[in-house]
Amino acid sequence: MIAPADRIGLVTGAGSGIGRATALEFAHTGAKVAVLDINAEAAAATASAIANAGGSAIAVQVDIGDDGSVKAAVENVVTTYGRLDFAVNNAGVPSFHRQLDEMTVDESARVVHVNLVGTFLCLKYELAVLSDAGAIVNVASSGGLHSMPNAPAYVASKHGIVGLTKAAARDYASRQIRVNSLCPGATQTPFFESIATGTSMAANAAAATPLGRVAQPEEVAAAAVWLCSPAASYLTGIALPLDGGRWQ
Repeated sequence: MIAPADRIGLVTGAGSGIGRATALEFAHTGAKVAVLDINAEAAAATASAIANAGGSAIAVQVDIGDDGSVKAAVENVVTTYGRLDFAVNNAGVPSFHRQLDEMTVDESARVVHVNLVGTFLCLKYELAVLSDAGAIVNVASSGGLHSMPNAPAYVASKHGIVGLTKAAARDYASRQIRVNSLCPGATQTPFFESIATGTSMAANAAAATPLGRVAQPEEVAAAAVWLCSPAASYLTGIALPLDGGRWQ
């Protein structure tokens, strides 16, 4: 088994929020991290933060909804570091404040394509090169386990990620590869702030959560790192809620 400090992995959507916190936390354990994001400058900033702290990271621009872009990004990681031991597929897009009959087909298709098909593409190219006994975490959402108001395409895409995770976990278990999904609730990220600004969403989420607050990105990152660690060696195919007790 590869020691945690010697592992090589990638995190998508690592330019900000949960992805950035996850890349930083993996680097803190000693892992070499490929920082993937559609925003090249944001990816470079996270990679620089890792390097400035004494870690090893590369920044890779990727559009997870584009087959060729994902293939090239994963190849870049393997070319640079020689292998891939773990991956956290975190990138995605929001879609809120509209009921189903108010959404256009194009908007719904985009959300499902980026979130679900994008995760499929990441898994496709990661699993082809992942080390035996490697680990993958797909970041879904509490919306992948429960309904959410005015977010039909988002909920559908995140439920799809949970199902895709279960299928991959079964199919690759013979190689001792573990694939799990992480389902955070409201988390204080730029992603959340972009949809909560001007609404009572943040206050409502905190009030509905037994712990009385939304999550911090570092708390979600810690769970992702744990799921990829030897401490979670007998967990595969699960959808782990991280919601402060809101959905019990």
